Amino acid sequence: MAVALAETEAHFRLLAEGSSDMVTRIGLDERLRYVSPSSVSVLGWRPNQLIGSPALAGVNPEDLPEVQATVDAMKRGEKEEARLVYRNRHRQNGEIWLESTMRVTRKDDGRVDGVVAISRDVTEHKKLKTRLETLAIEDSLTGLANRRRFDECLKEEWARAYRDRSSLALLMIDVDHFKAYNDQYGHPAGDACLRLIAKIIAAEAQRAGDLAARYGGEEFVMLLPNIDAAGCARVGERIRTAIHEAGLAHGSNSAAGCVTASLGGAACRPAFERTAGVAALVEAADQALYAAKAAGRDRVVMSGEVMDLLPKASGQ
Repeated sequence: MAVALAETEAHFRLLAEGSSDMVTRIGLDERLRYVSPSSVSVLGWRPNQLIGSPALAGVNPEDLPEVQATVDAMKRGEKEEARLVYRNRHRQNGEIWLESTMRVTRKDDGRVDGVVAISRDVTEHKKLKTRLETLAIEDSLTGLANRRRFDECLKEEWARAYRDRSSLALLMIDVDHFKAYNDQYGHPAGDACLRLIAKIIAAEAQRAGDLAARYGGEEFVMLLPNIDAAGCARVGERIRTAIHEAGLAHGSNSAAGCVTASLGGAACRPAFERTAGVAALVEAADQALYAAKAAGRDRVVMSGEVMDLLPKASGQ
């Protein structure tokens, strides 16, 4: 039996020490009993610097409860194996992401005597995944939320406002005579103009839930939870003023001589809009934007409450 155990241990070490992944053995006291040489490349520490230390000492405090709960369950024999992705300290590189595959080890009598973990650095993979997720919801030119993200947030905020019986407002912002600006100054200048306006709009998204997004082309939107029509109009006027005062020359905008924008806004309380929905809020803001353009541009027009523009439900 002793010979068999020695052979098993030797085989384990041979595999562990030839792996680019870090292999560790954790005792029931949660201290490291074995650490493979790859700990140098994975964590920046030599094995002899880690053996005997608490196995979970470097785990990010936010991730520790999940990791600790998993290890506890394995020690009790409730889990045979597990896979976790979590943040951990690196000796030189700050914080990295580790992917650890863990498996229970047992004595001859079947009792759990520890856990073996095989860990690898997945920081670059995690960064790439995060970047791809960001690209899916972010406008590449302006850095604002894209149309897809706006549509998702609008539905979420409508549902929240309905549940909380609170208000929800929407601003639609359109750059005046933008096609003429592109024709006169060129597309690179047009892109720079849109980035500047996006920065101005984003500066007004100061509260939790506020969302600035590029709706398409030269049109932007701003979602404003927990704000009434008057508050929405004030935000719109600050945006309009900031765009005008930026003083970006626009020879084809004869009225102002600089880049300006028209804004349409709408506000409602979803819990009281029995005939309305998210589409009605967008339509009301769009109608207000059209009215702002028809009235001479470079102005903010509010539609008022959505219910004022829509047929009321029977009995109201």
